[in-house]
Amino acid sequence: MNYRNLSKLSIGLLGFTLFTACSDDDETKQELGGLIPAEEVFGKANDVFTADEWFPGGQLGTTEKASYSAPAPAVENVAGMEEDFNTGEDFFEHLYTFEQAPRKGLGPAWVRNSCIACHPAYGHGKRQTEYRANTVGNGYLLVIYHPDTNGYITEVTGMPQTQAMTPFKAPIDENQISIEWKNVTEMESGLSMKFPDGEQYALIYPEVRIPQSAFNTNPKPENYDVRLESTIGVYGTGLLDAIDDEEIERQWAAEAPYVELNPAMWDKEANCFKASAYYSAPYNDTGSHRGDHGPLKRFTYAMTRGSLQDGAGANAIWNITNVTRSDRHWLYSTPAWAKAQSEDAEVISYIKQHGQSEASILHPYYADGTDEGISQRINEILSCTSIAKKETFDTYLYKGAPYNGTDEMSDKQYYQFMVWHRGLAVPAARSLNDADVKRGKQLFTQIGCAQCHRPSWKTGEDNMWVDASTKAYAQRIGKDASKMLPKFANQTIWPYTDMVQHRLFMINDIRTGWCRTTPLWGRGLSRQLTGADDRLHDCRARTVLEAIMWHGYSKKSDGYRATEQFYNLPKADRDAIIKFIESI
Repeated sequence: MNYRNLSKLSIGLLGFTLFTACSDDDETKQELGGLIPAEEVFGKANDVFTADEWFPGGQLGTTEKASYSAPAPAVENVAGMEEDFNTGEDFFEHLYTFEQAPRKGLGPAWVRNSCIACHPAYGHGKRQTEYRANTVGNGYLLVIYHPDTNGYITEVTGMPQTQAMTPFKAPIDENQISIEWKNVTEMESGLSMKFPDGEQYALIYPEVRIPQSAFNTNPKPENYDVRLESTIGVYGTGLLDAIDDEEIERQWAAEAPYVELNPAMWDKEANCFKASAYYSAPYNDTGSHRGDHGPLKRFTYAMTRGSLQDGAGANAIWNITNVTRSDRHWLYSTPAWAKAQSEDAEVISYIKQHGQSEASILHPYYADGTDEGISQRINEILSCTSIAKKETFDTYLYKGAPYNGTDEMSDKQYYQFMVWHRGLAVPAARSLNDADVKRGKQLFTQIGCAQCHRPSWKTGEDNMWVDASTKAYAQRIGKDASKMLPKFANQTIWPYTDMVQHRLFMINDIRTGWCRTTPLWGRGLSRQLTGADDRLHDCRARTVLEAIMWHGYSKKSDGYRATEQFYNLPKADRDAIIKFIESI
C-alpha cells in the first residue's frame, strides 16, 4: 500500500483538519472535487517532523482513513486474514443475547450487552451524568473498593454488573447510583483558575455514590468507596503488545531515579520489575527469549493485564457480556450474589412457575420444583465462579440454559475476535506541515510533556504470547498459533506514552492513584468520530486544555512541572501545543 499517494483518498479520509490546514499551502492541487494535499507534502519530512511521524503505527499499523475501526496493513497484506478480521469485528459491534448464536451469552448477569456500547466508534467512552448500562457511549466501569486497602470489594464482580435476566435481580440496582459533577474552585497546587494572560478555564470531577441498599447481595458490602473508569480507544493495542518487555523495563529503569514508581510493580532496590508485574502463564514454545515468566502487564489503567490475548478486550468479551469460552469455562459471578438470589422468595416463586419445562431458559434452576431444591440449585449454579468447579457446574446444566455446558464462544470465534482486536490500525497523523503544529511539538518537548508521553518506540520481533483458546484452534486446523495473528515486527511507532504508571494526585483520584500514561495517538479525531472529546480516566477533562491542567492540580503530581510551564506560556503557544496533540 502506497501511503504517499493521497490522490486515491476520498475527501474524508484524513479528516477535515488535514485539508483546511493545507489550504494556504502552495503545494496543493484540486482533485476529486476537493482540496487534496500534494504527494510531496504528506508523508515527507519537514524541519520538525520526520517522515515516519505521519505513520504513527508504522508501515504495518497505520491506516489512511480517519477511522478507529480500519484494519491495519498487517491484516490486509495476509491472504484470508481480512475475512477473519471482519468476522471478529461482528463480535465487537453487535448485541449479545441469551440464546441466539453466534453472539450467545449475557445470562445470568452482565455489565453491557455489547462491546461497542462502551467504546463509541471504537474510541474513548463519553462523560455521563447518570449511570445507565444501556446508554451507548457509556464507557464507565464502576470501581468499588475498600479505601483502607485499595482492594476491590468481593460482594460483586470486579467489573460490577447492573443488569440481570428475569427473575434475578442485578447485583447492583443502577437506579440508585448517583453521579454528581462538581466544580474545582481552587487548585491544590496554587495555580490560578485563570492563566496569567487572563484566559479562564474550568475543571470538574465526579462524585459517585452507591447506597448499601443498591446491592442485591448477601452480605452487603461495608466500608467502600466508588470511582469511575472509562474505556479508552481499542485501536493500535496490537502495536503496544508488540513492544518487547525488556524495552518497557528499560524505560521504567530510566525514570526510576527521578520519579517514584509503583511499588506493586517495581523493585526499587533491584531496579527491575517484580514478579507480580508479569502475567502468571509462561510464554509458549513459539516464541520467546524472555524466560519462564509470562508477558509483562501493560494494559488497563492499573496495568493488570499482560498480552493483548489476556488484555482488556480479551478479558472483557468474557466478563462484560458473561460469554463463556474454552479458557473461561465458568460464569462471571460471586457467591454473595448467588446467596442473595437463592434466598429471594420472588426469584424462587418465578422459577417455580416458569422453569418446569426443559425448553425454558430457567430449567437448570428448577431442580425438583420445591422451594428448597430451587434455592439450593440457584446457589450452586450462580456461585460457580472458578474453573475448578466446572464438573460440578455442568451437572446442573440443560439445553437452553444461559450457559449450557458448551462454550458460548468457540475457539475459532475467539481467534477471529483476536484477529480483529490485534489488527486494528492507528489513523495517520494530520496537519504536520502546519506551522502551529510544528511549534506545538517543539514546545511539548521543551516544557517536559514528552518525559511521560514518550513519542516513539521500536517494536521487537513480536514473538507474542499465545493463549490456550487460540492454541487449541491452531492445533485443530494444523497451523502454528504464533503465525495466525497480525504481527507488527520492527516497526517505529508513535503512541506518545512511556508505558509507565504515574500519579497526578487529583481530587477523587483513580483507585490507588497509579495510572498508566494513556497513548495520545489518534485522539485528535475523537470529536469527529465519537461526538465527544472527553479525556482522562473518568472523563473529567472535557477538552485537551482541561486534561493538561489536571496534571497540575497538585504540586505532588508527576506532571506538575510541565503543567506549570504550560500555564505560564502565552495563549498562542498553549494553543499550538493543543493543536499538536490533536494532530498526532
